[in-house]
Amino acid sequence: MNPRTQDLADLHAQTAPAALLDRQYRILASNERYQEAFHRQQDGAGLHCYQSSHGFDRPCDEAGECCPLKMSAESGVAEQMLHIHQLAQGKEFVLVEITPLFDERGRLLYFRELQQRTLIASAEPRAQGLVGVSPPFIQMLDDVHKVARSAVPVLLLGESGTGKELIARALHDASDRAARPFVAVECSGLTETLFESELFGHRKGSFTGALADKPGLIEAVQGGTLFLDEIGDVPLGLQVKLLRLLESHSYRKVGETQTRQADFRLVCATHRDLDRMMAEGAFRTDLYYRISTFPIRLPPLRERPQDIRLLAQSVLLRSHPERRLELSDPAAALLEAYAFPGNIRELVNLLERARILCSGHSLLPVHFPALCASNGDGPSSDNPGLPCAASGPAASGQASTEARLDTALEASSDRVLSLKEVERLYLQRLLLSYPKGRAELALELGISLRTLNRKIAGL
Repeated sequence: MNPRTQDLADLHAQTAPAALLDRQYRILASNERYQEAFHRQQDGAGLHCYQSSHGFDRPCDEAGECCPLKMSAESGVAEQMLHIHQLAQGKEFVLVEITPLFDERGRLLYFRELQQRTLIASAEPRAQGLVGVSPPFIQMLDDVHKVARSAVPVLLLGESGTGKELIARALHDASDRAARPFVAVECSGLTETLFESELFGHRKGSFTGALADKPGLIEAVQGGTLFLDEIGDVPLGLQVKLLRLLESHSYRKVGETQTRQADFRLVCATHRDLDRMMAEGAFRTDLYYRISTFPIRLPPLRERPQDIRLLAQSVLLRSHPERRLELSDPAAALLEAYAFPGNIRELVNLLERARILCSGHSLLPVHFPALCASNGDGPSSDNPGLPCAASGPAASGQASTEARLDTALEASSDRVLSLKEVERLYLQRLLLSYPKGRAELALELGISLRTLNRKIAGL
């Protein structure tokens, strides 16, 4: 089918990558931005969109993803979906919008696809911001994009350490208020006087210790986003005052009679069960309905094993980029098999400790003694540092490493290995399978513990 002249003109007028697609996902036409992104200046007509965007050999919905074209074909209206696309410069998150185009009789002709790159998250290791590729992470990002440009309050629900402030910042950065301030308030531990003073500001002499006029955070955030972290920890008495602010959009400084107008977008977060708290009378129902217009659940790290390696590489990049540390396959498998009750915050802690223990450029299971101990078969406290035995994904990672060592030894049958290379391969194999501590291993090898540690560091 040849696209209509006006549709082609509209296509080429788009400033974002755009294409016309038929029901069978074939590309009928594309603009220059689309060709730059996927086809290196070539038209790409006749290819399927899933081939161009993903490198798939079948439609997205058959490859485990939701397909906005299929959704639009079923609903008859425009549909949006966040996808990871393989662009010319690498994998990136793209907001895909599919719009059905009809003829004068209302018959479907084809679909227009628009792709907007999003910079609030990355599918590649990055020193700043959000990273991930797992389905729960993508679903959460999709919710962020759906509500970002709206003014409605958002409630972030998730365990401690899941990155609620990062998501709040992502909501702000993707909103129309991105050029205005983002102000975060930690609600835990604030007394009533301190809460009012911090939030609303105070006049000099309004209470003991008020030695000068102080602007409040509501004044500082004017036009921007106010993030109330751990809203579930706000005492009942303060909940009333917070509710009054949200209902009237006005406030008074402590010690002042003048009423001021507030202009901010509200994002709240909590790790608490607010439904249970409301049932127990510890959280006001009317306040809950004010702050929870659009709830977003943040998945715990144990539901995102596909993101562990990507998160670890990003943490290593942002903490000590000069070392260029890498996560070995066995270490990655060990982390992926762990439940992470402390979530991303715990992952950062483990990686920081591993960085200190590691004297080379690759993090091994030996550098995560806490995880070995949690498995019950790791090194003893007085002899840390040997890799722990693993099961499940960790065991498969160890098996793959052993297989590579076996392959290296077999490949050497037609050449002479240097003694240094033989020693390296043998020591790597021992470190994966030796059940005792380093002292026992050094004794059996006939060398000192100090020499063994030096040889391991040299790996």
